[in-house]
Amino acid sequence: MTSAARAGQRDEDAGYVVVGAGSAGCVLASRLSAGCGERVVLVEAGGPASRAEIAIPAAFPTLFGSSCDWDYRTTAQPGLAGRALRWPRGKVLGGSSSLNAQIWTRGHRADYDGWAAAGCAGWGMDDVAPYFQRAEGREGGDAGGAAGYGTDGPTRIEDLRDPSPATTDFLAACAAAGLPPLGDGEMPARGGAGPVRATQRNGRRWSSADAYLRRPQENLSVITGCHVTRVLIEGSRAVGIEYRTGQGSFRIAAAREVIIAAGAVGSPQLLMLSGIGDADHLRAQGIGVQSHSPEVGRNLGDHLYLPLAFAAREPVSPGIGDMSGEIARYVRERRGRLTSNIAEAVAFLRSSDEVTAPDLEFVWMLLPFLGRGEPTDHGVTLGVVLLRPASSGQIRLRSADPHVHPVIDPGYLSDAGREDLRVLTAGVRRAGEVLRQPALSRWLGAPLTPEPARDGPEATQSLIRSGAETLFHPVGTCRMGAEPGTVLDLQFRVRGVAGLRVVDASAMPSIPRGHTHAPTVMLAERAADMILDRAAGRQLPNPRKDVQEQ
Repeated sequence: MTSAARAGQRDEDAGYVVVGAGSAGCVLASRLSAGCGERVVLVEAGGPASRAEIAIPAAFPTLFGSSCDWDYRTTAQPGLAGRALRWPRGKVLGGSSSLNAQIWTRGHRADYDGWAAAGCAGWGMDDVAPYFQRAEGREGGDAGGAAGYGTDGPTRIEDLRDPSPATTDFLAACAAAGLPPLGDGEMPARGGAGPVRATQRNGRRWSSADAYLRRPQENLSVITGCHVTRVLIEGSRAVGIEYRTGQGSFRIAAAREVIIAAGAVGSPQLLMLSGIGDADHLRAQGIGVQSHSPEVGRNLGDHLYLPLAFAAREPVSPGIGDMSGEIARYVRERRGRLTSNIAEAVAFLRSSDEVTAPDLEFVWMLLPFLGRGEPTDHGVTLGVVLLRPASSGQIRLRSADPHVHPVIDPGYLSDAGREDLRVLTAGVRRAGEVLRQPALSRWLGAPLTPEPARDGPEATQSLIRSGAETLFHPVGTCRMGAEPGTVLDLQFRVRGVAGLRVVDASAMPSIPRGHTHAPTVMLAERAADMILDRAAGRQLPNPRKDVQEQ
């Protein structure tokens, strides 16, 4: 299936070239190769997902900063007391789906109906739900799949095999604090609390590479260790890519299309390196302008969260202390603490009665996340997540050198109305109500972070600025829309350049109320249908007349 770059490699030809083997790229490569007679080439900068830590669910934090991680850093954030945050992103087959906490949430109906209402006609919840279902699988295996999620799709969705009793008590505390059960499938209008559904198969991580690349078509080639440096454009059409390896620079021609799936950081960077972006910014970097598209890299959204950490009164944290027995049990049975995804339960809630859909999330984690180093003692964390940030940021080039990381400025807590700070403050107050419930008294030891709910709003806001972190969900930097100024049209086509699409989290018009892996897979499933319909000569009806075929 996978061929690493090697000496003697030569330029190649393909029908479709997909850049990036992450949550979206694996879907696209699999669906396109199965649905057309053309050769499909999937190119990945990282290597095969061969590290044992990738397969073991609880080991994912050890992958941050490894060879599997792009290991980005943000600029210093004024809203976060001048701190620069670490941004792990997957550089390996499976992309960030090989590094993440394996949580599968579709988001809220209001997210997709909101996309449609904002001009993305045909992108409401009823339009996208079939593509979630197509991706999701829950049959077979001795554990059984999670109810409410698809039937026989390639992405395995399971309940955790051995959740901690601390997680059961956390959910009891949520119920005592007035949070209803979350239920199965689509998120209830007003939210709720429940155990996570994870992308696992029988206690093992199940990434997009596992789901979509294990049984490749003969016309699919997967090439690892290749850093794509630019899209090749002739006239106003993409005709291929250029990439580098340790052996030199090579090209792959694309007779049909080039599809970028490099993520919310990598995709806008590659567009700009290829001459697609704000003309003044490109010229300042010495890059020739192929298409003036000022929105490339803008509209960056991310989920910010505040960790409230506690020492644990009883052993609860996977990977802490002597794990020899747990390792043996995992190898023998695929059971025990190492099957935990660490973040075992979530709750979605509203910051006030005036809000019609959840704007906050709680994530219950079995490690004491403090934003510094690796934990050495048992502990737990309740993460308070801002689901619908009003603030936004941007990605910009630092250099025309493709190997230099771009400038990442998320603009955390920069909204003029300070609404993000108000919502997070309300979330911390509600978190205190859950943490004070008797059900958690067995587990919660000394606080490892200040207790802001006891000290008032000003202390809470100070703690947010000094302690908030990314939840690793960047989106929107190549957003799609019907209006001419968006980077992409409603079929993911790059405006101003034919034969080129971007399909990944960067295409999202706004950030969903949940974790972004599932929505990214959904986008790719739908994009594959759009591309294959066009290739077969079946023109999809435009939801708006002003969206024209390129």
